Parts: sequence; structure tokens; C-alpha cells
Amino acid sequence: MAQILAIANQKGGVGKTTTALSLAGALGMMGRRVLVMDLDPHGCASAHMGIFPESVAASSADVFWATAPERVPWDRIVSRAGRAAFDLAPSHSRLSDMETDLRDRKGKGVLLKEALARGPAYDHVILDCPPHTGVVLVNALVAADLLLIPIQTDFLALHGVRNLFETMRALNQVLPRPIAYRALATMFDRRAKACLRVVELLREKFRGRMFGTVIGLDTKFREASALGRVIQDVAPDSRGAREYRSLAEEVLAL
Repeated sequence: MAQILAIANQKGGVGKTTTALSLAGALGMMGRRVLVMDLDPHGCASAHMGIFPESVAASSADVFWATAPERVPWDRIVSRAGRAAFDLAPSHSRLSDMETDLRDRKGKGVLLKEALARGPAYDHVILDCPPHTGVVLVNALVAADLLLIPIQTDFLALHGVRNLFETMRALNQVLPRPIAYRALATMFDRRAKACLRVVELLREKFRGRMFGTVIGLDTKFREASALGRVIQDVAPDSRGAREYRSLAEEVLAL
């Protein structure tokens, strides 16, 4: 069974997509079979890898439109993410219409979980989640073995997780087990004392539910994005690549 990781934070600009792709790249370089599902209708992960809705035969949206889990056209949805060491199920703008499309669908909260259970064999499935509460985010949280919450090391970012935790609390009332989660400090500026203080606050708030790895600022992330690649392919010895390898090692140790 694949380990399913949902990457989510309802505040933008916290490194959500960078984390999804860079963690996938690190795990792939370690020989793991990895699928990234872009569930964000904005399609940033797909665009980063040079894949756009008009150029694909199928997308992550088809997982929700399939009339049964065994009818999901995985062979048309999934493709290799360029030169990266992982596969990608691209986004589609129609993911934003799922509230309407699935309005009368029975069991609409478990569609993704059931589809992945019958999908291709991977060691890890990484879900790049939408930033807003809705049926797609609920599906991701229900399907996930672990919710990874990237949090920018900025005081204002601490308030950004409130909506996400409200969604989790509502789901935990009906799920057989609480949603497991861990926070990840991102966009850390080693020169700023304020960032150090935020990391300390995060460790106090999340206690044992925070990764030891801290992701710092690195211009190589921007260079990789401009080239349509992940940091492991562009600068494998960079600080950013090393930090995501450290995160991957923590994930494997869970």
C-alpha cells in the first residue's frame, strides 16, 4: 500500500507546491516510486513541470468524475513528470467545479481514497491540495495517511492554519481515526531573528507533531521552476536539495 501524503495549507505562498514537488523529487532520487497528484485547480505543480490542461488527455479531475473507482483511467491521467524521478497526475481548472459536479453524488468524500486503493502501485502518493475548503480538500484529508502542513516562518503565517484545523476538527468527528498531521517550517531566513523565534513558537505549538527539518530560502528553487524542473535535477548539492532529502528521510522513518 502506498503512503499517502496530503500537502495543505489554506494560506498561499507558504511553499506548498514547492514542498510537494521537491519532496517527490527527493523520494524519487532515493529509488522510491512516487506519484504527485495536482489537486489545486490553479495547477501550479503541473505548470511548474511544463504540463498544462489543454495538453493532457486526462487529469486529476477524472478521478472524481469516474462512475466507479475501478473505472478511473489512470493510464491516461498519469505520466512521467519530464526528467523528474516521479509521475504526475496533472490538474484541471474543472477541479474548482467539483462542489457542483458532485453535489448529488453518494460517498463523495471518499472518492479519492477508494480510487487510490485500486490505482497503480506506488510507494508514495503526494497530494498537492487546493487552498480552499471544499470537497476536493476533504477527499485529500480523508485519503491521507499524513497531512503535511508547510508553514512559512513568519508571524502572520501562524494564523493561516486556523481554517485548516477547523476543517480537520469537523472531519475528525466522523472519521474512524483522527487525521494525523505534522508541520514543516518553510522559507526560513537564517539571518532573521524573527524567523528563529517563529520556529521556536512552532515547536512549542506542535510539540512532537513537527518535522525536525527546516526548509530555508534558496534561489535554486526559483531557478528550477524557471526550467520546469525540480531542485534535485538542477542543483542536487544545493542547500534546498539537501533539506528536502532530510525531509524525505524523516518521512521514510515514520
